[in-house]
Amino acid sequence: MALEPGQFFMVGCGEGVFLRRPLSVHRTTPSRLAFLFQVVGKGTVWLSRRKPGDSLDLLGPMGRGFQLDSRAKSVLLVAGGMGVAPLAFLAQRALERGLESTILLGARTGERLEAQLEPLEGLLDLGLKHVTITEDGSHVKKGRVSDLFLRMLPDLVPAFTSGATQVFACGPVEMLRAMARMPQLKDKPVQVSLELKLGCGFGVCLGCSVPTGNGNRLVCRDGPVFLLDEVNWEGVEL
Repeated sequence: MALEPGQFFMVGCGEGVFLRRPLSVHRTTPSRLAFLFQVVGKGTVWLSRRKPGDSLDLLGPMGRGFQLDSRAKSVLLVAGGMGVAPLAFLAQRALERGLESTILLGARTGERLEAQLEPLEGLLDLGLKHVTITEDGSHVKKGRVSDLFLRMLPDLVPAFTSGATQVFACGPVEMLRAMARMPQLKDKPVQVSLELKLGCGFGVCLGCSVPTGNGNRLVCRDGPVFLLDEVNWEGVEL
């Protein structure tokens, strides 16, 4: 099965849950897929109670994923909240290619940040660097991950402009909107994955439409990965 980081599966969540849940691929091995999700409702509660040996009903892989440039020598990953899920798989691929890889992690609290760091432990052992920030200031730096990224931009722009460094991001719409407003990123090929609710996952229900410079596009079919400046962020509903 050919998988791109950023692609997702529509996961069945048991009897009584009509809609499947879209889950990005978090990590892979030759024989396994891993999903990382937050327990927020009936479907994810059911998933959280699955045990080794249980079966899952999966449809996928679906969507358009992240693309690593052959010219790149390093990658910078910007993760807000559960945006760490697909970026971990991307970091895995980048490290396999020998690319210098750094992830910026932002969370509301230190406790939530620890939950984001835990599934990255294997990648940290392989050389993934990380810089953290929390909104409550419990991990040295206080603020949002977009603030952290903005502070790093002046040193990043030369390598980014030459193509030696690629920037990828996934997180809440507010985070991506803040990045889109940074003038240093104008016309830069920043790849972002949109975290929006998906209904069918096939482009039939039209429930995941977002405005772009080329008209409305569907997150499930045309994304979830888009270029940052491709999306009209002021028109994206939370």
